[in-house]
Amino acid sequence: MALFDSRDRRFGALLSQLINSNPFGPEWVELERRALGRDYQEAPRVYHRLGEWDESRLHPNIEVVGERASRLAELGRRRLAAGTHATPEELRLYDDAAMYNLYRNCYQPLDDAVLATAPPARENAVVAAWSIFVRDYRAFFLALGRKFPGGHAPEHIFACLFQMRRAFHHIYNNILGSSKPAARLRATVWQSLFTHDMRRWGRALYRRMGNFPTLITGPSGTGKELVARAVGMSRYIPFDPNTRKFACDFAGSFHPLNLSALPATLIESELFGHKKGAFTGAVEDRVGWLQECEHKYRIYGTVFLDEIGELDAGIQVKLLRVLQTGVFHRLGESKMLHFSGKIISATNRDLADEMRAARFREDFYYRLCADRIETPSLREQLADEPDDLHNLLWFIARREIGDAEAESLATEVKDWIERNLPRDYPWPGNFRELEQCVRNIIIRRSYQPAQTRRPLADDPREVLAAAIVDGALTAAEMESRYFTLIFAQAGTYEAAAERLQCNWRTVRSKIDRKFLRQLQGG
Repeated sequence: MALFDSRDRRFGALLSQLINSNPFGPEWVELERRALGRDYQEAPRVYHRLGEWDESRLHPNIEVVGERASRLAELGRRRLAAGTHATPEELRLYDDAAMYNLYRNCYQPLDDAVLATAPPARENAVVAAWSIFVRDYRAFFLALGRKFPGGHAPEHIFACLFQMRRAFHHIYNNILGSSKPAARLRATVWQSLFTHDMRRWGRALYRRMGNFPTLITGPSGTGKELVARAVGMSRYIPFDPNTRKFACDFAGSFHPLNLSALPATLIESELFGHKKGAFTGAVEDRVGWLQECEHKYRIYGTVFLDEIGELDAGIQVKLLRVLQTGVFHRLGESKMLHFSGKIISATNRDLADEMRAARFREDFYYRLCADRIETPSLREQLADEPDDLHNLLWFIARREIGDAEAESLATEVKDWIERNLPRDYPWPGNFRELEQCVRNIIIRRSYQPAQTRRPLADDPREVLAAAIVDGALTAAEMESRYFTLIFAQAGTYEAAAERLQCNWRTVRSKIDRKFLRQLQGG
């Protein structure tokens, strides 16, 4: 008897591809579709969180895949225990199905550990998850007395599962929206943690991902710190089966520092620390972020340098040395210290322009960008998926005034936006501006965009001016609206043609009737 029949082998092969693919990429949903066949239930094109739905309701195929994986793993376990011969390929399929089953069974306590707000509760949840994991690991692997393809110690597998659970939580719950730009961002952040090859990551790269600095670029207000936090708090941390504890607490391993908020001398002190008397005002020794992170978290800690484009050239040189050698020293001290954690940096500046202007060192840039993430603007996201506006408003409303009023407030704000702002309003402040819009409407039932003297929709000329400044129009749209503006001012096709130096028939063909009615107050 074979370990699996052809139908089970086909599902097992697709399951293997599934669990080693990016859960935020379109390939995940397509693999679910192929694996489940007629049992597949239509779901969103990519994994994303919208509204108050939890992931099981939003993605109904998770549970079906899990049940089938559990049945396949149990079937294989019983047959292997009975002495059934298995080919290397069948053992690999069994290994993957059993691993998926282990993750599924300890999912809830792992989730409890991620959500716990205090270390004791987090540690208790980890102990509960480990107990379930060890029970299942013994049943599906140790009790069978065979060598399986994975070959890793159970504590390493458990550490990997907890990392994946943390990563999914932080990406899924903090990078919102169903648009393609938002989906690409989620998939990119997952790759920053696990690379494009999860098997290689699990074999060799899991401890080395901190060696690759991450540079996050994008406009202000697009969630660069949320992305940095998702990466920094989802790194691999070893688990000790004897103490039943992880090497450090992930919740404290992320250290953000906003460089633009500090003068150059204080940045050095914050990063590297200083000895007493190193400069005026240094009345006592100070431990810097790099040293503190190294002391508490070693290679598992992360320092996030926000607004890296603001950094003074002299400090760029010192940080370059940290990135190259892992060595630094405190101000006023010659003793060498070491940093072996991960550096994440972010900027809204165009670093190519900064390098051309000799304000940003090229060698420093190329050390920072081993891994690059770009956050999309709110305008890009809404242009691809306008329906995301209501769901983003719902999340902001929920945070501001709670669950009971979230839906009514989100609807109220959306209605106000549709009545008072143009459909193509560019949201120059991005998500941060959308938050302020919600807060203004809570208090005053109106919102005043910072770049206008009055609500944009009150004057179509300001709508046109803002759209031109923001580059929001195509060439044809800009030409049509400009012709319409001149016609509205001139009063006749002939007069407009004289001003525009063209034929009156050309003017007539270019008129945007809807825009003309707005200009005429209709």
